[in-house]
This record gives sequence, C-alpha cells and structure tokens, in this order.
Amino acid sequence: MPILLDHTIVPSHEKSAGARLLGELLERPWLPEEGEFAPVYVDDSLTFDFQDRDDFAWNHYCFHVSDDDFEAIFSRIKEKGIGYRSSPRGPTDSTVRTRGGGKNIYWTCPDSHIWEILTVSYARMAAAGPSEGSSG
Repeated sequence: MPILLDHTIVPSHEKSAGARLLGELLERPWLPEEGEFAPVYVDDSLTFDFQDRDDFAWNHYCFHVSDDDFEAIFSRIKEKGIGYRSSPRGPTDSTVRTRGGGKNIYWTCPDSHIWEILTVSYARMAAAGPSEGSSG
C-alpha cells in the first residue's frame, strides 16, 4: 500500500470561514463544524481539518492539480478578488509562474497561510534528477 497523507490540521482564527473559502476555491465539500474541526474533503484520501486557535505560525500548503483544475481554481480566485503572485512570499504581482512546462500561483488566506496550486511538481522534478538527454 502506498503511504498517503490522510488529513492535516490547519490552524485558523475562524475555522468555518477558512474551510468555506478553501472548499469554494477547490470546489470541494466542506462542513462548518464537525466536532472541533471544520473539514474540507479534498479527495477520497485527504481532509484538511480547520481548527480554531488563538496563536499559530503560518503554513504553506500546495496542491498539484491538472491544467483544467488549475484554470478553474484560478478563475475562482480571481472572481473572489483574491490577490495572487508568482512567488511564495513576494509581492502580489498578479503573475502566473511558469516552470518545468507547468504553471503555479500563490495566495495568502486571511489566516496568513500561503496556498499554492501547480500543474507540474517541481519538487518531484528535483527528486528525479536530470532527465535523459538533458545536459545536467
């Protein structure tokens, strides 16, 4: 069996609002409250559990998506007027980054977490090393 991430906790100042925003952007089901969490059901194997907390550090969450999903999510980000950028902590430059034949964007939610969508996993490209026929 492959090792899969089942769920992760996303600290939030307002769990229901955080879950609603992510659920709407990704077009995934979410609940305003399930016990102490407000879950977003990303897919059959992954849940993001938003939990109210007073103090926490920001986190970075990245979703590897298809080109079609990228365009759909990107469209919803723009429709909601959410500023986006081409680097994790850079200025809101309203630019899509291209890398390795793919594209990605970053945005920051009201809880200061940095979210990213990408179509080609640059982390996987680095782990694979130079491709056959490349000059290194």
